[in-house]
Amino acid sequence: MQKDRTSEWFVPRFGSKNFRIGVGILFLPYTGMVVSFAAWGSFAVNFSLERLVAICILYFLALGISAHYLDSLGSKTKPWGVLPKKYIWTASLLSLGGAFVIGIYYTFLDSPLLFPIGIAESFFLFAYNLELFKGKFHNNITFVISWGILPVLAGSAIQANTITIETLLMSGLAGVLSYILIKTSRKYKDLKKQSMDCSEIYKKEMILKIVSIGVIASTVFYFILRHA
Repeated sequence: MQKDRTSEWFVPRFGSKNFRIGVGILFLPYTGMVVSFAAWGSFAVNFSLERLVAICILYFLALGISAHYLDSLGSKTKPWGVLPKKYIWTASLLSLGGAFVIGIYYTFLDSPLLFPIGIAESFFLFAYNLELFKGKFHNNITFVISWGILPVLAGSAIQANTITIETLLMSGLAGVLSYILIKTSRKYKDLKKQSMDCSEIYKKEMILKIVSIGVIASTVFYFILRHA
């Protein structure tokens, strides 16, 4: 039976336990997938490299660090062990503050559409990861909206302050992939906790790898083609 997540495929097999937890808690393949969705939104319109980098950094700070740290705090199962609350809050709020600075800068510069998207993302970040309101928003729908659809919209908004048909199509695809990821992930975690059939665990793990790494690789490949 799995007691923690330090044995997960995305956790390094080398280094100290604190290092491995520090990397693992970022869920880098899944974070990379969401950052890629933000890039998709930029790709859907005429984009500048500066703003592409900005929205990717914003989502890495907001999701990769802040949301995942808050999730470790709000989770009832404590998958990474009992971590110092002061450290978790400090790291989470500092990284979220960095994301806010980026978002606010471009909002007041020429992309006001980022403002409502940012409000929605901020609400879901706290409501989902800290399981507020008795966990009402800790569900697949919230996950799909906040880490699938909205990043694509934000990527388009920061570039052109608009939502195009292409943006909507990309956000729909991102939503579908996010749904596949979260459904598979929940089943995968349940199987590992129950020490069920190893072949089923392996199949779920392969789906997680294919979806997350496939999204990241295809995004990088597309970006290279655009700038070749």
